[in-house]
Amino acid sequence: MPTELKVSYWIWLIGGLLGLLGGVIGLFGSFVLIAFAPPIGLLVLLLVIVALALATAQIVLAMKMKEGREWARFALTILVGISLVLTLISAGVADGRGGGSLPGFLISLVATVLMWLPNAQAWFVANRARF
Repeated sequence: MPTELKVSYWIWLIGGLLGLLGGVIGLFGSFVLIAFAPPIGLLVLLLVIVALALATAQIVLAMKMKEGREWARFALTILVGISLVLTLISAGVADGRGGGSLPGFLISLVATVLMWLPNAQAWFVANRARF
């Protein structure tokens, strides 16, 4: 496995684990919010559950990508596209003051570029025969 893919794998894995940690913290926050403002709290709870599912998917996809599964690489690339859309929406809603998701998007973009470099591409092609 080329170094580029190893770095990409660790970025995806650590990002997913941090997403899970943030999701668990968000669960507790949403429970508190439900006590004070039930409709908003339920919406936040739903968003946290979606975030937990995405973080879990990111970890699973990173593991499959490490095994040489090209579909996992494509799926992670799609996740970055979704992340870009969410970053743009977040920046628009926050009127340019937010930017909280921009660093996460940029890190994911680096991991994605590493997955598509020539050495990584050659490794996936070589592993295609294995499956």
